[in-house]
Amino acid sequence: MCIFAFMKLFTTDDIRAIERQTIAADGITARTLVDRVANAAAAEIATHWRPTKRTVIFAGPGNNGADALATAMRLIERGFNPTIFLFNIGGNSIKNECVQFRNALRSDFPDADFNEIINTFNTPELGPNDLVIDGLFGSGLREPLSGGFMALVRYINESGAKVVSLDIPSGMFADWDQQSPARDIIHADLTLAVQFPRIAFFLPERAKLVGRWKLLDIGLNREAAEKTKSMFHLVEASEIKNLLHPRQAFCSKDDFGSALLIAGRFGMCGAAVLACRGALRAGAGKVTLFAPQCAFQIAQTAVPEAMFEADDNNLMLSAIQPGRSFKAYGIGPGIGTSDTTISAVESFIKTSKTPLVIDADALNCIARRPDMLNHLPLLSVITPHDGEFDRLFGEHTTHEARIKKALEVSKYYNILILLKGHYTALVRPDGKIYFNSSGSPAMATPGAGDVLTGILTAFIAQGYKPEVSALIAAYVHGRAGEIAANIHGDYGVTANDIAQATGRAIMEIMQPTAIE
Repeated sequence: MCIFAFMKLFTTDDIRAIERQTIAADGITARTLVDRVANAAAAEIATHWRPTKRTVIFAGPGNNGADALATAMRLIERGFNPTIFLFNIGGNSIKNECVQFRNALRSDFPDADFNEIINTFNTPELGPNDLVIDGLFGSGLREPLSGGFMALVRYINESGAKVVSLDIPSGMFADWDQQSPARDIIHADLTLAVQFPRIAFFLPERAKLVGRWKLLDIGLNREAAEKTKSMFHLVEASEIKNLLHPRQAFCSKDDFGSALLIAGRFGMCGAAVLACRGALRAGAGKVTLFAPQCAFQIAQTAVPEAMFEADDNNLMLSAIQPGRSFKAYGIGPGIGTSDTTISAVESFIKTSKTPLVIDADALNCIARRPDMLNHLPLLSVITPHDGEFDRLFGEHTTHEARIKKALEVSKYYNILILLKGHYTALVRPDGKIYFNSSGSPAMATPGAGDVLTGILTAFIAQGYKPEVSALIAAYVHGRAGEIAANIHGDYGVTANDIAQATGRAIMEIMQPTAIE
């Protein structure tokens, strides 16, 4: 299976190891890294808020607290007058870096509004006009918040103040989460992540608490990061550009493969049309629709560029028997789940020899007869949304739980799972997970998944491997959604707008100006 050089997403332990290697290799101290965090954080904060903004900084007893204290000093130098609270419960609970920056703050800025909390804490009044810098607990948190810290977090959330979290919102776990209640985690407006985004940022239940996030480059050793293995990756435009092949001057449609889309039934022929449009805009050389006879006139009128093969049945799929072979097959959009169609899908899957793209009602058919999973060709790509995934593999309460289950079933069946969402995740049999970074809320519209099926099938038809096709298709689909949203707004985008923007999305990705 292909290995890709995408941005790695590291666990907390990995990042700590990279920090230690940076200190050793570059001959610096831990304090230097804290200073770098503070300089970058203060510069970012100063671009959004003026020094006259009432600012309250909460510093915890660990490394995150040291970052907060150092940031406070840099903000004071920029003209801010923050109120600073350092939690040193009992008088000796703060770590070494925290001690150093507390002493530096006292020495260098004796007039600062600095409060060290040893015993009792009188919560300052906070409101919507205030700015809170959250440096209570970073990515090293090991247990859910409790007691006074939990109460403080809840108060900050309820205050309506703007919140900037350093590293990660306090109370959140950076890696796989332990499902602390959302009210016990800081609800940040802006999260300033140190060097790398955290895995939790891409889990829907936690991503909404992160707010907008931005990376602070503190110069961690690149060689150390490159040598550190990771199962998590983030897919961005530059990597997709490297995967896409420019077309040669002397080429024909035969060079770009043939795609068969098995889609549609009476009343759902639009799904078939959208899949075909997606495939054509994504560059498949030849696109054929296999559908019930009732779809013939609709498809030939709406998508005259696509050829048509008819099922024997007028209203639904009854026997999927294409008249010839194709380079790629996509099945599912709008086919329904009648017993007749389920049997047709089962027979088709059991006789298929090449990887399939399986979406929508084809997944629901499989859910009705799960034994079909045992017959999926190796490296087939299934593209479920949350509901379809749960119908296949059981109910799950969180996206994180679905990803963990996807890891298990992907390996067991040797298939690729493209779990759709705001950060669509490609889960591979080798245990690697790729989060897609493109997309828009405007894509929450009927038929968007049908367009993705067409795009994905088209890239496989063009000769890209299934795991490569899935990455490209997810990113292109998301970028097309962004382009459509720029034209029609988040409320006004239709699936057809996404299909129409697909070619432009590919063009923009491949142009140097798109990423440089």
